[in-house]
Amino acid sequence: MPHWRDLENVSTAEARALQDTLAGRIIEAPLSTPVTTVAGVDVALAKGKAWAAIALLDFPGLKLLEWVTAKRPLTFPYVPGLLTFREGPVVLDAVAKLSVTPDLFIFDGQGKAHPRRLGIASHMGLLLDRPSIGCAKSRLCGFYEEPGPERGSHTFLEDHGEIIGAVVRTRTGVKPVFVSVGHKIDLDSAIQTVLACCPKYRLPETTRWAHKLAGEAKARG
Repeated sequence: MPHWRDLENVSTAEARALQDTLAGRIIEAPLSTPVTTVAGVDVALAKGKAWAAIALLDFPGLKLLEWVTAKRPLTFPYVPGLLTFREGPVVLDAVAKLSVTPDLFIFDGQGKAHPRRLGIASHMGLLLDRPSIGCAKSRLCGFYEEPGPERGSHTFLEDHGEIIGAVVRTRTGVKPVFVSVGHKIDLDSAIQTVLACCPKYRLPETTRWAHKLAGEAKARG
């Protein structure tokens, strides 16, 4: 089982090698238990520091049940594709403060839709041993056709002939989001869960709450 210490004191080359190794441990399968709580995760950065926020909501009602934040210095540089090593440690600090373990995590980032098939949603899903979804605002890799304009329309994101995610219209006439399997979930369930978490806006309520809370934590310093 991967350990949180794997995120610390590693070079960029070691980080990429670890991603290659861990990608093969991702479980892509239907959810094994019902989801009654879902957590959104976001990280705010400024002046060499990181603030993580986790918002725990009930599901499918989407009522905020609990929220936590954590802060720590950044120790890993900004390198595209290695977000977990930069933001993962402070996220784990925040998770440790939760009084309830969420049934599922939604990350503002990629899961399988990653050059090495191990974005932050997948890597953190492995570390936490929980179902996880990547719901990103932009594409990191792969090719796709634009989905239809209606809410719920989606097309597949493909890379080298492999389906790595979906491009999902969560609100009619608004830019889509990029959904991918993190861990212990299948793509169809990930799409449907994200749509259920987007009753009014483009981004899931989990992400909206976590983003707000992370920004407030950063503002407090």
